[in-house]
Amino acid sequence: MSNKKVRLIVILILLSIVLIFIVFKIAGIPSFLASGANNYETCIVDRGEVYIPVEAFGIVEPENEVIILSPANSIIRKIAKESGSRVKSGELIIELDDKPTRDEIEQITDQLEVKSNSLERSRLEGQMARIDLDYNVEVKKLRIASIKAQLADEEQLLSVGGISSAKIDETKQNLVLAEKDLDMIQKKNAIRLRQMKTEEAGLNLQIEIQQKQLADKVEMLKKLSIKAPSDGIILSISGKEGERVGNDKMLITMSDLTTFKIKGMIDEKSAEYVKTGNPVFVLVENEKMRGTIGNVTPLVADNKVQFNIHLENSTNSKLIPNKSVNLQVLKSIKNEVIRISANNDFKANSEQTVYVLDSGNVVPRTVVFGVKGSEYQEVISGLNEGENVILSDSPFSWNSKKTKSKN
Repeated sequence: MSNKKVRLIVILILLSIVLIFIVFKIAGIPSFLASGANNYETCIVDRGEVYIPVEAFGIVEPENEVIILSPANSIIRKIAKESGSRVKSGELIIELDDKPTRDEIEQITDQLEVKSNSLERSRLEGQMARIDLDYNVEVKKLRIASIKAQLADEEQLLSVGGISSAKIDETKQNLVLAEKDLDMIQKKNAIRLRQMKTEEAGLNLQIEIQQKQLADKVEMLKKLSIKAPSDGIILSISGKEGERVGNDKMLITMSDLTTFKIKGMIDEKSAEYVKTGNPVFVLVENEKMRGTIGNVTPLVADNKVQFNIHLENSTNSKLIPNKSVNLQVLKSIKNEVIRISANNDFKANSEQTVYVLDSGNVVPRTVVFGVKGSEYQEVISGLNEGENVILSDSPFSWNSKKTKSKN
């Protein structure tokens, strides 16, 4: 066989393969091939989160330290509960001296009463001033009306020779002066009214400021009776009765054994993903709990970085003190995206042909994929929720595997 015939046969074979591929793309997979898809793993397209985790581990610890600070510079008047005592939420622990605060409340209350009286007096004076101003305007208007009537009478007398023109000129001048006088008093009245409004607004502002001060002092008075924020055990009390304590000084530490946190540890190489506020999954007995990274220890010990995790549900019955748990620190997460199972042959951030089961037929579809996480892969375009996708990118491997359908 000559080389030309060989080349021709190869070209024909390649053209046949391309033609078959085009037919597959347009008409779907033939039934004799598609039958193998029933034995291949499939997945229902849904919507949810896609994340990429970094493995870590942790230990369950009680959220046992509640630190209570002194709300103000004061003196410890009474210690109602000693160290080691069990307390209920809202139960009194320490009373601080409240006399200075009560004195301040009384002083501000008196000042508010004075200001309120001043405001009322200002309003009454304003009403009186408005009456006087309105009266003066009315008097000026009546004066003008009288001059106009006089002028009209004089003009009639002038027509019959009963008065001189000089008298009329004088009356006209009086009218002009009266009108200017009215204009001036109206302008002065407007200025005076604005002044009274400004004075009243200033008094109102002073009253509002003192009312806020009073509210702050009343709130402070409540804080001087220091109560337990939750059920627990008092670990320590700093100070004695009669001793002065400074503002924000630590007074009480408590332990709360009803809620828990996780002390996490991760390899130093992955420390860049451990930041306050980042999400974490805690795996406890096949249950996945959500949490958030709290404090991160800046020091590295045994090539590990330590950090605290605050759980969304910190009262779960499966949380036992000192129990070891596996953690998934999330490198990245996307919420509410179209997704399929990550147990597939598709690459991340790529455009590929996938096969969708539609009414018993296998239909090819061009799909753009995004992030591929540990459990799910993001679908950017090409698939809709509820569709059933074959988790393989090649129909020729369907008959070589037998697996189950997956939702």
